[in-house]
Amino acid sequence: MRSDGVSRRGLIGRLALAGAAGLASFRASAAETPADAIPRVAYHLADREKVQFVLGNIDNHIRGMGGPDKVQIALVVHGPALLAFTSKEANADLTRRLAAIDAAGVALGACGNTLDAQKLDVAALLPGFVRIDEGGVVRLAQLQAAGWAYLRP
Repeated sequence: MRSDGVSRRGLIGRLALAGAAGLASFRASAAETPADAIPRVAYHLADREKVQFVLGNIDNHIRGMGGPDKVQIALVVHGPALLAFTSKEANADLTRRLAAIDAAGVALGACGNTLDAQKLDVAALLPGFVRIDEGGVVRLAQLQAAGWAYLRP
């Protein structure tokens, strides 16, 4: 017996019971999540040189999941990357690729802080974008807190 009056066997038994209770709790919470729940993923895009890469990732993600009805995706754009989506800067390929993911249901969010800093209105961007008044990084944190997976390619 240890000096504090707790036997090693008793301690091991209590730890085993606690582990079993934790496993049961984990299984119960997993059982409460519907098996057919649609995964939700937030893509973070701030680097202009990664614009085409991220659009490709999103397209691959949708196809890899089995179609747009199998995944919910939000694209949050801020910083230098947002300028690539202005109507005057975007080329035909970028415009086509963005229109395709927009048609697939991807939520397109433009950071309000970046829009203000660049003296732009959301109307200056390609169609589909909505202004994120609270800012891009705040929106990303909100999505993560709501259980969205976070990807920054």
